[in-house]
Amino acid sequence: MTTLTKRTRRAETPADGGSNAEEREVKKRDEDDEEIDTDSKSLRLTLMEEILLLGLKDKEGYTSFWNDSISSGLRGCILVELTLRGRVHLEPPSSRRRKLLDRRVLFKSAAPTGDVLLDEALKHIKSTEPPEDVSSWIELLTGETWNPLKLHYQMRNVRERLAKSLVEKGVLTTEKQNFLVFDMTTHPLTDGAQKQRLVQRLQDTLLERWTNDPLRMSRRALALVLLAHVSDVLENAMSSLPEERYELASTRSRSLTEAEPEAESARVTTPAEEMIWAVLAAFNKS
Repeated sequence: MTTLTKRTRRAETPADGGSNAEEREVKKRDEDDEEIDTDSKSLRLTLMEEILLLGLKDKEGYTSFWNDSISSGLRGCILVELTLRGRVHLEPPSSRRRKLLDRRVLFKSAAPTGDVLLDEALKHIKSTEPPEDVSSWIELLTGETWNPLKLHYQMRNVRERLAKSLVEKGVLTTEKQNFLVFDMTTHPLTDGAQKQRLVQRLQDTLLERWTNDPLRMSRRALALVLLAHVSDVLENAMSSLPEERYELASTRSRSLTEAEPEAESARVTTPAEEMIWAVLAAFNKS
């Protein structure tokens, strides 16, 4: 477990140009991301684990049977997490591939991430020629392809593997439940404080820490809101709010989820932000 360390920033001269201002903004968001990751009260969770945790019923230990979005949403999380960690990125825009969904996912670094799911996906991306775009990778990793030669890209048992990781981190436990005609392994919540901190962080992003501009948000905070939306678990994080605050959070979340990915991606300064908007564009298309 790591400890949050306060940083002392150097004084900045007013004479800095626009590019330096952009660099300072990126640095600030880097620090915001790192503060989220190193919160002394929290475990370090991946975006995939956070989305699954938001989707799991606390006592029952399984996701809603009506949620048919979380499976593909978790694959979108994998692409964003790999980009945040500097392992992949979108190819630069060109005259032929200017739109987000036309640009392919390019391999950048084979350095192990320490996460089995991320490393498995990274191996697929590294070995694929020609490279695939974001929409294709979400479909391939989910197993939604009619091409028998590409079935091996499917990542199986993702939810169960994520749940097992959360069990190892002490957030969930493992039980067996009988559903009349079959038994199912479930993963009820054991560390309620951990999930509450996650929910609180997401709520704070839309309320106390709201910036009214995605460009000024930390990348992990932006990713969490948009990935929770495409995975159909965002409502789970806001349902506990009082009515007025719920309406405010809902209005602000819609301003993000209904934003135009192409326009937003044209404003960004980092590969991770491009990938976040590309994943939203992929789900808007489907």
